[in-house]
Amino acid sequence: MGDWVAWKLVRIARWFMDRATGIGREQQVDMKNPTTSVVAEKPLTEAQWLVRLIFLESIAGVPGMVAGMLRHLHSLRRLKRDNGWIESLLEESYNERMHLLTFMTLSEPGWFMKTMILGAQGVFFNALFISYLISPRITHRFVGYLEEEAVHTYTRLINEIEAGALPNWSDPKFEVPEIAVSYWRLPEGKRTMRDLFLYVRADEAVHRGVNHTLSNLKQKEDPNPFVSEYKAGQEGRKPNAALKPEGYEREEVIGC
Repeated sequence: MGDWVAWKLVRIARWFMDRATGIGREQQVDMKNPTTSVVAEKPLTEAQWLVRLIFLESIAGVPGMVAGMLRHLHSLRRLKRDNGWIESLLEESYNERMHLLTFMTLSEPGWFMKTMILGAQGVFFNALFISYLISPRITHRFVGYLEEEAVHTYTRLINEIEAGALPNWSDPKFEVPEIAVSYWRLPEGKRTMRDLFLYVRADEAVHRGVNHTLSNLKQKEDPNPFVSEYKAGQEGRKPNAALKPEGYEREEVIGC
């Protein structure tokens, strides 16, 4: 039931996201098969995409910070170690902020957009704060579903670039911002907008797998399997979050 509620909340958030960023009915894709829909009836423009991405990433950086902060305080109160969760959660938040800073070099939001972000962040932060106090497991599940939506969004964007629906970003001479080259260490010849969004989508896929896995664990006692040191000869069992969209079950990663 908790997983169902988390999924429905993400669907509601997606609906509000579409309305807030001005996505019309003809610009939506088949949400039953979001990653297989190549191009919408009316593709978004580069400007519309930047509005959507900036709004998305300004919100996406909140969950990791809220969860990391609460686990940090919990560790202080209990006078016990956190078993590696805090590091991954804060790294996730930092990574999402780098996505935002990268996209902001391509577009400077106006006062209306900044006001929307301020309001959305206030609501989202407090909602996550309360939900994490009540049920960290369901909150991580919610974030996992949220990251799945991000994967769908970037897949659609990449499809539209490959189809030539975004002429500026489809141009191989249009190079990515320098901040992206430095952060992802993009090699020469791999610095197009398509390459950038492939890296960003890979980040979102990792966050998806991490949060679904954390949701499957015992919140107060299990170690974070993605930063754990494994026994000699079992290095190959170290989980790869990007390759497990639904996350790892507890018995797959605990006790190795």
